[in-house]
This record gives sequence, structure tokens and C-alpha cells, in this order.
Amino acid sequence: MATTTYQDFIQQNEDRDGVRFSWNVWPSSRLEATRMVVPLGCLFTPLKEKPDLPPIQYDPVLCQKQACRAVLNPYCTIDYRSKNWTCNFCFNRNPFPPQYAAISEAHQPAEIIPQFSTIEYTLTRAICHPPVFLIVLDTCMDDEDLQAVKESLQMSLSLLPPNALIGLITFGKMVQVHELGCEGCSKSYVFRGTKDLSAKQIQEMLGIGKGAAPVAPRPGQNPQGQGQHQQLPSNRFLQPVHKCDMALTDVLGELQGDPWPVPQGKRSLRSVGAAMSIAVGLLECCYPNTGARVMMFIGGPCTQGPGMVVGDELKHPIRSHHDIEKDNVKYMKKAMKFYEQLANRSATNGHVIDLYSCALDQTGLHEMKYTCNLTGGHMVMADSFNTSLFKQTFQRVFSKDMKGEFKMAFEGTLEVKTSRELKVSGCIGSCISMNQKNQYVSETEIGVCGTNMWKTCGLYPNTTFALFFEVVNQHNAPIPQGGRGYIQFITQYQHSSGQKRVRVTTLARSWVDASVNIQHVSAGYDQEAAAVLQARMAMYRADNDDAQDVLRWLDRMLIRLCQKFGDYNKDDPNSFRFSEQFSLYPQFMFHLRRSQFLQVFNNSPDETSYYRHMLNIEDLSQSLIMIQPILYSYSFHGPPEPVLLDTGSIQPDRILLMDTFFHIVIYHGETIAQWRRDGFHNLPEYENFKQLLAAPVDDAQEILQMRFPMPRYIDTEAGGSQARFLLSKVNPSQTHNNMYSWGQPTEADGATPVLTDDVSLQVFMDHLKKLAVSSSS
Repeated sequence: MATTTYQDFIQQNEDRDGVRFSWNVWPSSRLEATRMVVPLGCLFTPLKEKPDLPPIQYDPVLCQKQACRAVLNPYCTIDYRSKNWTCNFCFNRNPFPPQYAAISEAHQPAEIIPQFSTIEYTLTRAICHPPVFLIVLDTCMDDEDLQAVKESLQMSLSLLPPNALIGLITFGKMVQVHELGCEGCSKSYVFRGTKDLSAKQIQEMLGIGKGAAPVAPRPGQNPQGQGQHQQLPSNRFLQPVHKCDMALTDVLGELQGDPWPVPQGKRSLRSVGAAMSIAVGLLECCYPNTGARVMMFIGGPCTQGPGMVVGDELKHPIRSHHDIEKDNVKYMKKAMKFYEQLANRSATNGHVIDLYSCALDQTGLHEMKYTCNLTGGHMVMADSFNTSLFKQTFQRVFSKDMKGEFKMAFEGTLEVKTSRELKVSGCIGSCISMNQKNQYVSETEIGVCGTNMWKTCGLYPNTTFALFFEVVNQHNAPIPQGGRGYIQFITQYQHSSGQKRVRVTTLARSWVDASVNIQHVSAGYDQEAAAVLQARMAMYRADNDDAQDVLRWLDRMLIRLCQKFGDYNKDDPNSFRFSEQFSLYPQFMFHLRRSQFLQVFNNSPDETSYYRHMLNIEDLSQSLIMIQPILYSYSFHGPPEPVLLDTGSIQPDRILLMDTFFHIVIYHGETIAQWRRDGFHNLPEYENFKQLLAAPVDDAQEILQMRFPMPRYIDTEAGGSQARFLLSKVNPSQTHNNMYSWGQPTEADGATPVLTDDVSLQVFMDHLKKLAVSSSS
């Protein structure tokens, strides 16, 4: 297979099945697989948008072998005469159920047709539940921010599915659970923000849950109504939107800032932990194992009660990375434990927790990160609720697909089955383990491991998991020529319409004896997927290990990969060559090492948690932009073009557009900036200059309108204070240390040197080659 056809193969598989493997040809023995350095893994996007999925309104057919239960798929062997099928995972022969009696080679069900290696079933017998939205709103904000968030929430009521249930909790020094069932007067239950209440206590105080007496149906209301849930007294706090949107709009409209006075030199008393705990407890007893989301809007850190992250004295600042390193963190460990327990409780019940954190200082996202990371919730970070960044992002939470359906799914599970030569090592993404131990589970542990099934409460079209596999086939038991390995992903979830759906993706790849045919294996290497998988592993380690150890581990892996797949003569760095499939990989690693995911200097712990959260959930193309930002150049010399992320690209007569995923930066070179200041673009004879200035702005708008969360938009110029956003990302091929050296290439003439002691990609590559070819390493 030529490289181009491998590229096509990789692209087709991503489009059809939402899967990218690090290796697309698999080494057929455990020994050879460990020598590949980069583990066998894949990035899997279970709900990737696909307009051509056939709508199947029946249940999947399962293998009858109890230990297998794989789903019928295009790789099974079908015997049309005897109406049997042989499972490609366990080789068990299964009879087709009676409704398949008419099948023949000319009349095949969709699930065995090769182009439907991904198929989605709608389970008709499952009960439909409307989704539940519980708003938890911080009232310790200034009026402008509170007004902005109230307006956004009132706007969102019109975007929710009309049958959805909605509730409201507000908090400051106290926590108030609002009743939405009573007309004409607003009524709420007030809790002390300093008390850590158990779910049972919350249920008893609110008079809900199993022990409470059922509410009699109102006159004229169908007692069977909409399933059992309508009978529960929890109705007072969680009402269908169409019934209570007026009442809720009024409650939000009347909402005032927290009334408790804040003395000079103090922070507001803010009970974030108590409010979250009450929200989780409320949903836990009313709607266990039903799609629900807690949407928390936070304007500052928790300063009292459970989950407290900083004291109320302003003279004690909230912890920094430096404090964490020195272990000078009074509240952090206890708070993290508290939020992690809440996150686990919430995830076990299938409930999502979203954090919308808008403040100029930190709010404690670092301590609260598990609530999003374990439940599949959104984490959004902005300076204020009154920015377009927050408003647009929040509106996009409710965006719809081409069929007019919400792009959010609830209460998902992901199960992985493998053929007998493979086992599952683990998963890194927004999920918790379901502790399902069986023949598919490997001894090797990566990420959330020891299971082949994970719970993921919030799923979106871009939600992507990194899954890792181990080849367990022994070296002395060769797989016959032409043999293939299989993996099946079974994703069950609650669609936003309330339906239960099951999406099944079945994949096959060829086995190759890597000790003989190493070139076949290396031809199927996907360096982009490998870079993102490696980045996820590095971040998973960085959460627990020292940052320097993680960098050393990345370096070791890279050197070993060069030694294994590079072409070189011993001890001669100049002879080192990498084939095309590997050539970009060292560059990805260079940018990953310098990125804000691993270098925490200049970022707060909250920012680091936010950045890592996004890299942990996004798909391959967005993750690559985060690791190695994209740079486009606009000039009079021709159409816009992608250029190297390098100081050499910063020229006086160019405009640059950089996309880092989190920021969109438009940078005007020195000459262009001067012309702009002189107002040339306002003169009719300089129409082409006006168009040049407008082109990157138009392109930036396109990205700003599509991306979630909305990136921060920065317009800057040579010498501008915000130029640092660009200068910190480019490869420093020219710095204040080498700008006067002789023999610089002409492209760099006029380029802007960067003040840094970081090594450049060139120096990094020279070191790497030296280490890779050295006989002693």
C-alpha cells in the first residue's frame, strides 16, 4: 500500500466510524507490540455526526454465548441456507431470530452490509424520559454580571426541549431551593451554607424521595400522565418547562444579589460546595439513572462550608502553582476530595455537572475539575458573564444538528469488545469505570482501567475517548497470514428526545509479523493520532506526577521511537532520516513539551485545569490545533497561506492569523501596523489594503461562530502588549541570543526575534538525532 492510500484509508475510517488508530496494521505478538514504543490505541468519537446512518427501529441481535454477547456486524460469517451466523469474536454459531427468516444474499439487513460498520439502533421498548436541567446560580456577583447571567438563563428557557424538566437553586451565604409549582408567590427552602448534608438529610428536609407521600393528581390531569415520575412530590422543585417558564422567568427577574454585607478587606461568603451537594442530592433521589444536568454558574471561589478553596480574608490570595509545589495549600486536598466524591455520586446516577466560571480571579476550577471530568460536563471559563465569550458559548450548549435535534446526549455507557489476541488496557476521557472485569481486560493499566465498560453521562458529537489496547498473542503462536483482529464499541445513551439508542461500531485491522515485515507496520502509522494519544497519556500523568518527570518520560519515548523507526548509521547524527509517516511526530512532541498543558509557568491552577479538560475531551483535529497551533499568513504576494509556526514567519509586511483553539490572534506586522495607524485603508486608492486588513477578520469570525467554547479574540500588532500570545507559541528559531549571528537564512531577515531562552525546534532535533544514533543510549 502506498502512503497516499493509507492516508485515504485513515480518512475514510475517521469519516465512517469516528476512529483514528495510532497503528493501522497491528504487530501480531505481544513482544513486537511492546517494541513499537507508541502503544496501540485509538481516538474514538462515538457520536460523530453522520447524516447517512439508517434509522433502525429494532433491537440489536447479540451472540448467544453468555461470555461474549457481541453484536451482529458486517465481519460475521453468514450462512443464508441454514439461517445461522458465526460471531467474529468468539466463533460461536448463532441462529437468526425469527424476524430474519426472509434474509438472503439479495436481501440483507443493514447491520451486515459492509459500509454500515457503524450503525445506530433505537430501542422501541425502553421508557422515554425527558431530560432534567437544574440551574445552580451564584448570587454573590456585581449587578452587571448578575443581570447578564439572568438574561442568558431567560433566553435559554426558549431553547430547552418543551417537555424538559427544570429547577432552580441559588446560593450566596445561604442556599435556596426554589419551588416552581406554586402560582403567584415565590417560595423557597433555605439551607445553611456551612453544613455538609447527606443526600438522606436533604431529601427529608425537602420532603421528597421514597418516604414522601405521593401527590394527588390535579383535577383533569391524567393520573398516569407522563410515566411514574409525575406522581413524585419532587414536582415542586423540578417542573416541565412549558408549565413553569413564566414562573421561572419571574423568579429570575426578581432575583437580587446576595443580601449579606461584605466587610472591607473580605470576600463574599459563597457556599459553592453546599449548593452543589444539595443539587446532586436532589437529582439523586428524584431522577436516578435518568439524563439530567446540573448547570452551575460561579462568580468566585467557595469561601465557606464544604468544598471551601480559600478563606474570606482578601489578604490571603487563592493558591498558585508555586503554593501547590511547596505544599502550602490549606484547603486544596480536602476540597478536591469533597468535589471528587460528589462527581462520583453524580456520575453513578448518570447526571452531568457543568461549570460556567466567570471571574477575573480564580474560582477554584482546579479543585472542582473532577465534577466536569468524571461526568462529561462542560467547563467554561471567562472574565465576566457580560462578555460575548460567555453569552455565545452558553447559547451553543443548546445548538441543534441537521435534523433539528439537540447535540447533547445523556447517561451514556461505552463498552469495548475485542478478538482474543487483544485486550483493553484502559480509557482516558470524561468517564468513570463501571468495574466490569472479564476476558477483555488487560493486566497493563493506562488511564481509567481494570474494566471494558465506562459510564459517560454527557456525550456530544465531538466527545472523544482515548482507548488503549494490549496485544496478548504470544510470539510462538503465529497468526495465519491474512488474519484480522476485531474491536467492537457499543455506546448506549439517552437521546435528547428521551429515546434510548445504541450505536455499534465494529472495526477490523490486519495482523502482521513485525519481526519480518516491520515496513508494513510502519506504513500504517498515524502520527497525528499517536501525538494526541501521547498527549492524553502525558496529561493523565501530569495530574499526579512531577512535571519534569512527565517531560523526561516524553523525551525517552521519542528517542526510543527514533531508534526503532529512524534510518541512520551508528554515531552519525547527520545520517538520520525519518520516513514520511513519522516526520511530523517530533515536531508535535516539541510543541507539546512547550505547551500550557505541561508548562504551568504563567498560568493559574484553574487555567491549567481548564486547558487539560479541553484536550481530554476534544476530537483529533481540534486537539492537534491545541498542541501545535495553526498559523496563516496574509500579504500582498498572493492568497492567504498556512506558514510555519516559527519566528521566521513574523514579517513586517504580513498579517498573521493564529488559531490555538483557546485564542484567535490577529497579528499585524510592523509596516502593516504603521499603515493602519496612518489610516491608509480609509483612502479610496488603497482599497486593496482595506481588503487585506478585512480578510483575516472574516476568517476569524468563521472560527468564532463555530467553535465551542468560543475562543478569546485578540487583535494585536508588532510591539503590542498582546503580541505575547503569538510570540509564546512560535518556534523561537530567532531569539535575542542568536539574532546577530552570521549566515542567517534570508527568510529570517526582517523577522522578529523572540526574547526567550527556550531551545528552538532545530536545536531540539539536533539533540534528538544525536541521542537516537548514539551507541551508548
